Amino acid sequence: MLRSKIAGIGRYVPEKTVTNQDLEKVMDTTDAWVQERTGIKERHYAHKYEETATTMGARAAAIAIERAGIQKEDVDFIIFATLSPDYYFPGCGVLLQRELGITSTEIAALDIRNQCSGFVYGLSVADQFIKTGMYKNILLVGAEIHSMGLDFSTEGRNVTVIFGDGAGAVVLQPTEEEGRGVLTTKLHSDGTYAEKLALINPGAHAGYHYRKLGEEVDLGYPETEYGETFITQKMLDDKLFYPYMDGPFVFKMAVQKFPEVIMEALHAVGLAPSDINMLVPHQANLRISEFVAKKLGLGPDQVWSNIQKYGNTTAASIPIALCEAVEAGAVKPGDLVCLAAFGSGFTWGSALIRW
Repeated sequence: MLRSKIAGIGRYVPEKTVTNQDLEKVMDTTDAWVQERTGIKERHYAHKYEETATTMGARAAAIAIERAGIQKEDVDFIIFATLSPDYYFPGCGVLLQRELGITSTEIAALDIRNQCSGFVYGLSVADQFIKTGMYKNILLVGAEIHSMGLDFSTEGRNVTVIFGDGAGAVVLQPTEEEGRGVLTTKLHSDGTYAEKLALINPGAHAGYHYRKLGEEVDLGYPETEYGETFITQKMLDDKLFYPYMDGPFVFKMAVQKFPEVIMEALHAVGLAPSDINMLVPHQANLRISEFVAKKLGLGPDQVWSNIQKYGNTTAASIPIALCEAVEAGAVKPGDLVCLAAFGSGFTWGSALIRW
């Protein structure tokens, strides 16, 4: 029976480090306030005019490809997860293909828009392709450049202090080694509260979602018969294009769904939380990770947290954290690794991997 294994892993974070004290200079916040609520001390921001989700993803991908012991031309499928693509379209998958210089092979490229759960969703998709024998070297990338679209005023601080930039990548290959590789993946979604964590404008909704929610928001649509709904001057003037998050609501949902989806995966393969050697959760909030660890009875040495250094890098957070854990020797051959994520949509998922 074929399973998929992670044959190579890489990460990249930009050189520029932005501390909480740096943000104190541009908004009404404090280092103590940010750390108390999120656990974050600093984050990394991409070079404003030189780096993108694609270029960062390519840096991480090159490391993963080398560690997998293959050539870039051996990659036969690309999956790219991000909520901050270089372009509205096309997606970053084909841009990564070009950046890596492997367009001559004309391999397929798939883009995933599952935000914080993007990497877990991508892993599940890649796992199915590997198990059916369709592909042998799948490159899965999660990359984000949040810093280009945040509100660096006091009004936007609750969201802005949380997010950072970075990229992580893995190469998945088939294995017949008994008990090794991806054991199971579990995916879920519930669109009921989609707008509780969202970037709604600019968009093609023409006010529909606001009306559906019973909110009266003037988006400044002109009195014309065609067009002019995607971006309006009022959206620009009133800064309606920044992400919105109902923090307490998202926290409440996350601490419920994280343990549920982890237990679901464990039950599927007849294991228990005590069997987990390393839990690598999506780095959304240190308080969420601490709550989940306590709920599952996991000790500090069984949970990898790096949000303190990088903030929330959304689709990139799990591969960056997993790569760090592997490089630090905290994940060893034979270990049971659990990945779990919850985010905008809402979407959530988990994966169990025998390393």
